[in-house]
Amino acid sequence: MVRFALQYAFSVLFFIGASGIPATKAQPNILPVERSLSKHKKELRRFPYLEMIELKSLIPSIIYDLRYASPNNFMQRLMYPAGTNSTYLRRPAADSLLKVQQELKSQGLGIKIFDAYRPYSVTQHFWELVKDERYVANPAKGSNHNRGTAIDLTIIDIKIGEELDMGTGFDHFSDTAHHSFKQLPESVLQNREKLKNIMLKYGFAALSTEWWHYTYQSPIRFPVLDISFKKLRRQ
Repeated sequence: MVRFALQYAFSVLFFIGASGIPATKAQPNILPVERSLSKHKKELRRFPYLEMIELKSLIPSIIYDLRYASPNNFMQRLMYPAGTNSTYLRRPAADSLLKVQQELKSQGLGIKIFDAYRPYSVTQHFWELVKDERYVANPAKGSNHNRGTAIDLTIIDIKIGEELDMGTGFDHFSDTAHHSFKQLPESVLQNREKLKNIMLKYGFAALSTEWWHYTYQSPIRFPVLDISFKKLRRQ
């Protein structure tokens, strides 16, 4: 544990905040994007925390409802390959999500995931279809989903297998999905607060306009990846 902590702290000195890759490799005004699995694996040998963890491999009890692997999303089309049944977060974010699930489980609750890691090419495709930063990330900046640190999720009641009422569905783009919107039943406000409080407790930050979206907070910004789900299984 001490060795890992020292390695982590040492690596931060050589990683820049804007991209999370060694400063000597960064190019000004160009977003670095890692597309090579072999280079990713090479970096893992130096910095193990860069590992992309398939979430069910770490947290078998979580539920997947991967919306972009079906037409059941705001784009109304497949954005991931048909049959995609895996999703990923960086090691520190995944470890924190495990703690979230463990605490919720003690209350008879659990996590349902709508999305986590998103290959950069998918973010580019989103932008081609909807050039509006209120709804999709600008590829010029990259997304925390591309970095493996953002997650879209909700809470379910384990006993009945149903989602807690959050007032809107996932990817509902109106002010009713904002954390600041209070004209909702008290039970809905409490459910949103429950999700927000537990995510903040374990190191995630909320997005003000989307009750379902959280980003893991880290001293570095991890590299943007454009590696397929299929290839990541071989890391």
